[in-house]
Amino acid sequence: MSGKAAGRVTGLQISAWNLVLLIPLLMLVTPWFNFDKPRFLGLPFFYWFQFAFVFVGVAAVAIVYVMTKGAPVVKGKPDRLAAEDLDEGGQR
Repeated sequence: MSGKAAGRVTGLQISAWNLVLLIPLLMLVTPWFNFDKPRFLGLPFFYWFQFAFVFVGVAAVAIVYVMTKGAPVVKGKPDRLAAEDLDEGGQR
């Protein structure tokens, strides 16, 4: 849900780039890679494939970070979030 409260945007902000973060979740489908061969440096496929997915996960996070770091949460308005707004219980 997304709504406005006192001029602030609250709720979940979605970017299409965040879908790239679903790629590392493919590693959780074990039957796709639960095999002994081919071996790489003596390691069964199961292990070296999981190790390779560590780099895939890091690359996915890096891509999403780079592509979304400069994007404003709300388009068309300046970002006026001050450090005081980040404090817990930001009572003024």
